[in-house]
Amino acid sequence: MGEGGVDEGARIGALWDAMGKSCGNRLGNKTFKPRKNITEKDKQHDLLVLEAAATLGSGDLRQAVQLPEGEDLHEWIAINTVDFYNQINMLYGTLIEFCTEESCPVMSAGSKYEYHWADGQTVKKPLKCSAPHYINCLMSWIQQQLENEAIFPSKIGAPFPRDFVNVVKVILKRLFRVYAHIYHQHFSEVRDLQEEAHLNTSFKHFVFFVMVSHLYCTG
Repeated sequence: MGEGGVDEGARIGALWDAMGKSCGNRLGNKTFKPRKNITEKDKQHDLLVLEAAATLGSGDLRQAVQLPEGEDLHEWIAINTVDFYNQINMLYGTLIEFCTEESCPVMSAGSKYEYHWADGQTVKKPLKCSAPHYINCLMSWIQQQLENEAIFPSKIGAPFPRDFVNVVKVILKRLFRVYAHIYHQHFSEVRDLQEEAHLNTSFKHFVFFVMVSHLYCTG
């Protein structure tokens, strides 16, 4: 996984294994929608995004996930959460013709991990479903969270809720499952589409962010 050596690889491997064991989720409409911008924080938001993008472009993923000096931690977490949602949305969007009810009748990451859907509100009892159904529901559910002003406020200086970090942990845990499904079930298609480098960079960026920001969640 790069120049971090065995210890870094072991930490990432442990994160993969532990996050793979967690389960839960939500039901939404069937339409797969690209994420639209959730905030209008103008210069503050744009500068944070540009700073993150510029650092990521340098190839130093460890630096890219560090909180910029003087910036608000919750704002930084929010921007990166939206970014990962967009990344995974785009990556999965290139694979939807291969991820079907027939090819992926159960949402899983290999034979070891199977994920059921529940949102705790509309669907309280975990529901066994196909991968495309699960992922469509997940993306719809996440979009609702990102557009909820009480969770992700769009006004500069507006406070984030006390449980903001816990909400983000659940979002990232569930996004992780999409990475896991892609790697286990669709990596051959990823290679055929020559998206391997993009997927690997996106996933490594995701893992570093979760580890460095202590957003690891297995519950």
